[in-house]
Amino acid sequence: MATPGSLEVVDEEVGIVRVLVALLADADRRRITRGVATQGARFTLSELRGRLLKERVFEDPSRLLLRLRRRGLLDEGPEGRSDRVYRIPEVETLRELLVAQLTRAEIAASAPFSPVPDEAMEIRAMDGEFVSHLRGLLAHRLEATIEFGRELTVRKLSEYVRGLFGEALALDSLIALLQQYALADVPLLAPTGRTTGSTGFHLALFGPPGTGKTFAIDDLVRGNPRTAVPPHGLPGRNRYCGGITPVQFLRVGAFYSGRTFNFIVPEFNDWFKYKGMVEPLKLVMEQREVKWETTLGTVGPYTFRSFFTVNYNVRTGGASDYWTTVADPNFAALEDRMLLRFHQMTRERFRAVEASAERLELGQIDFALADRIRDHVTLLHAIETRHPLVAGRFRAKPVRLDPELYGRLREVSERALARTAEPKFSPRLKGRAVRLAAAAALLRYFGHERDETIGIGREEAELAQSFYQEEIRAREGRRGSAAG
Repeated sequence: MATPGSLEVVDEEVGIVRVLVALLADADRRRITRGVATQGARFTLSELRGRLLKERVFEDPSRLLLRLRRRGLLDEGPEGRSDRVYRIPEVETLRELLVAQLTRAEIAASAPFSPVPDEAMEIRAMDGEFVSHLRGLLAHRLEATIEFGRELTVRKLSEYVRGLFGEALALDSLIALLQQYALADVPLLAPTGRTTGSTGFHLALFGPPGTGKTFAIDDLVRGNPRTAVPPHGLPGRNRYCGGITPVQFLRVGAFYSGRTFNFIVPEFNDWFKYKGMVEPLKLVMEQREVKWETTLGTVGPYTFRSFFTVNYNVRTGGASDYWTTVADPNFAALEDRMLLRFHQMTRERFRAVEASAERLELGQIDFALADRIRDHVTLLHAIETRHPLVAGRFRAKPVRLDPELYGRLREVSERALARTAEPKFSPRLKGRAVRLAAAAALLRYFGHERDETIGIGREEAELAQSFYQEEIRAREGRRGSAAG
């Protein structure tokens, strides 16, 4: 069998390899019925060419396919008359080989754009951290992690963070943890059987300094040894961007083409102050092709598939209305592209932040579930992204959308529309609520091991409804519960 270094991928073939990796995953899924492999994995040449055109990859795949055939990684079947049929003897072996070559080629291609020569090393270190944690989990904590996952629900996770930080601060931390699960970017399956989206979302906490934003998006996720806060989030998948300018980021981002990481930015508002940065940052947040041209050269084009978790510090006017308190022209850019939570420093929030900091400094907060949550999100991320270490042991599952969830959310928006003829919230807010429910549903993967999909249950729907209600009320400058 070919070794990872035996297949040379030239620059022109990188796009073909990326499409082929996705095609292999689909071919592998098609051969499995109710968890049992019923046939060998295969694909047709026309299927590959169709996907290449869809992704705007115009190079001919014939030479790459020929090399794969010569190495025994593909067989050309006799079934094809007007079309060629390729059988895949060992799907995972071929996938590992292609992914390894794709990573090397993309890092090499990105090198001229980056002013930070160690970014490739940073990625290798993060990959190493993730694999090391996953190997330790599989060797020593697998059964315990699965058992923990069978009992974990969004209600129990919510109770955990409320016990840590209190009611006023809990939702930010809960959403930050759910975003870690969502980073697997699991497909969302409509009742018709079509994939209509995925779980991944950007998260922005918006408001004045001192409202607890940094703790929720960074300390809780990556941990903070200085304050004895253990990490709860994914190991090796959260890239901290403190001190990086947006110019540096746009160049660093080229290294991550074809990969999914999470970029934690503690002062995202500073990035919008650089001249000419607003439009490129919008493209990045929309995960569209990025090309940035200056008099000093051109960065890109590349496609950014990663996500952001950011703080956006902004001055507020002290009024109760959501819109008049925000004195920032770039607010709409985040509102349209991120799951955005807005906070004023109210008397209630001040007391909650003060009490939480006091309990943390006195050692009174017990992060009892930190290690188990981290193991659980790591295992699920590996499963849903089909990591080679778990691909043959667990099945990746999409999240199944439920019309009932949309009905419940529609009831919330209709109550808001009845209060005014000019709504102050965007229809996009409903989509954020749906993704939040889907991310929460991932927690129940092991609770429904025999199911081929993960459904959105009552608890997840209630969370989405409560979030949707609260965010609408914030935009109206009012308070109220989900039932209000």
